[in-house]
Amino acid sequence: MDRTKMMQEAANRTSPWDIVVIGGGATGAGIAVDAATRGFSVLLLEREDFGKATSSRSTKLVHGGVRYLEQGNISLVMEALKERGILRLNAPHLVHDLAFVVPNYSWWEAPFYGIGMKVYDMLAGKYGFGRSKILSREDTLERLPNIQTEGLRGGVMYYDGQFDDSRLLIHLMMTAAEHGATLLNYAEAISLSRGSDGFLNGVTVRDHESGHEFHAAAKVVINATGIFTDQTRRLADTTAETMVAPSQGIHLVFDRSFLRGDSAIMVPHTSDGRVMFAIPWHEHTLVGTTDTPIESPSYDPLPFEQEIEFILETASLYLSHPPDREDILSVYTGIRPLVKAGSAAGKTSALSRDHTIHVDSSGLLTIVGGKWTTYRKMAEDAVDHAITLGDLTDTPCQTQSLHIHGYLEGVDELSSLGVYGADAAKVEALAKSDAALAEPLHPDLPYIGAEVIWAAREEMARTLDDVLARRLRGLFLNTKATLNMAPTAARLMAQELGRDVAWEQKQITEFEKIAQAYLPSSAVAD
Repeated sequence: MDRTKMMQEAANRTSPWDIVVIGGGATGAGIAVDAATRGFSVLLLEREDFGKATSSRSTKLVHGGVRYLEQGNISLVMEALKERGILRLNAPHLVHDLAFVVPNYSWWEAPFYGIGMKVYDMLAGKYGFGRSKILSREDTLERLPNIQTEGLRGGVMYYDGQFDDSRLLIHLMMTAAEHGATLLNYAEAISLSRGSDGFLNGVTVRDHESGHEFHAAAKVVINATGIFTDQTRRLADTTAETMVAPSQGIHLVFDRSFLRGDSAIMVPHTSDGRVMFAIPWHEHTLVGTTDTPIESPSYDPLPFEQEIEFILETASLYLSHPPDREDILSVYTGIRPLVKAGSAAGKTSALSRDHTIHVDSSGLLTIVGGKWTTYRKMAEDAVDHAITLGDLTDTPCQTQSLHIHGYLEGVDELSSLGVYGADAAKVEALAKSDAALAEPLHPDLPYIGAEVIWAAREEMARTLDDVLARRLRGLFLNTKATLNMAPTAARLMAQELGRDVAWEQKQITEFEKIAQAYLPSSAVAD
């Protein structure tokens, strides 16, 4: 993807786009792919980097939602299980099955959860990832060598999916570009324009890199800005009522030794009403999540002290070697764009996880809610509505069997370059072209210099944060190690992008500020 070329295409275009998408997260990317593959002209605008907010800060699971089954939301579970299966078929290089074990410490848990998981299997049908089963105490310990043994009776095992969220997002953007979409990060929709009939007919865009502004005419404008949904809606109507009740969740990342073996732990009931996971991810252990209502969204939210203590305390109940604060390598915080539901807004765990589509009086189409697993179906629904709203050619959805960029079967999940799929060979060739690019950026992380070059050259990374947080996942895995990588990565980026030493130093300084939010010391009082 070439940002300079795409910016020129967008700024110089004189005819209306069929669809302008505001928002470069999972939903916006999905819409761009869906619309472009139906043959529509598409412009996507993201005011920061792709996936800067919620879409890079998930629990890294492609799942049906076991907890929604208990709540009786069968339709949501069935839709998510189907989409989970479709996503694994379309992106096998990024989505793989993962065994989860629910450890049992009471006599009733095995039959209770065992029956629930059998229903989960049944609902998955042909899209199932594996059959659940009840485990003996010995089998549970074999699966989870680090589990707390006192009082352990056994466990229930089931299968769900795991992925790398921002890597999938970048590959969705590349897929959209391959089908003709124009995609811009650091391009903000600063205002919406209306025609003589009072309906929206375009967007004024500001390029944050150059400061240049231009108008993009559009037949349909789609608001897919997630946690910033209400801000975008008020560009069209300053009196628009609030749709989103933001909820914050954090994850703590530890060394891989805290969860030996290849299975994850699922705790179905914690004191705050959420499930909790301990998951092997990129050779580390990821534990979360919390559910804390907050006043307003931000791109770089800070964890609450209470959230960190909650996860440490809950993890200590299930891990034989309880982690403490000094063991935390990184803490990342994400905000969920939950849809308000009357009086339920007081408790975010009760709010809808379904997606909602709303068209206001100006014709702005807003889609909000949902989750990563169902991004494709959300996109399909949004484009179907856009076709009606904009009187576009009624073309059927093409994405149910569409291979996502990088599609490659049989990828080694433990390979550091495996997430690139079919692009891995190109990254390897880049590394072989210069011995320095094959060198690890830090001994505690698997990344090499060639990946920095690739991110800037092919994946539209524009800042050090883009590379070290989202193209590579260093900031999410080990904050201190990633800070040590920053000078080398900044130098490589500067060489690739033709920037000077002043730019390089500014990037390091700005990244150091961003990285502070990933350290446990950044926690604030609740």
